[in-house]
Amino acid sequence: MATTTAKTAQDVLKADFQTLVRDTEKLLEHTATLAGDQADELRAQINESLARARETLQQTSETARERGREAVVAAEDYVQTNPWQSIGIAAGAGFLLGLLATRR
Repeated sequence: MATTTAKTAQDVLKADFQTLVRDTEKLLEHTATLAGDQADELRAQINESLARARETLQQTSETARERGREAVVAAEDYVQTNPWQSIGIAAGAGFLLGLLATRR
């Protein structure tokens, strides 16, 4: 469940960031009609920032994916080496969730 929530949050963040990048690109296209050295310099700076943002997004996405895989492997290893403790933890968590659900 936590993995699903993290994945959903990551997908939303990624979609929002991609929308921001697309909107910025549209802004650049619309300002292309502006003349002058300052406008050209501003467009160049925005393009550089967009390139860095894309690279950062890609690296962040890869890092999050790798950390997720590592967490799954660690959880699987723990469950395999401590099966009874894992069952006890799961039962306790289920009991608490059941109590919370019936209180409403």
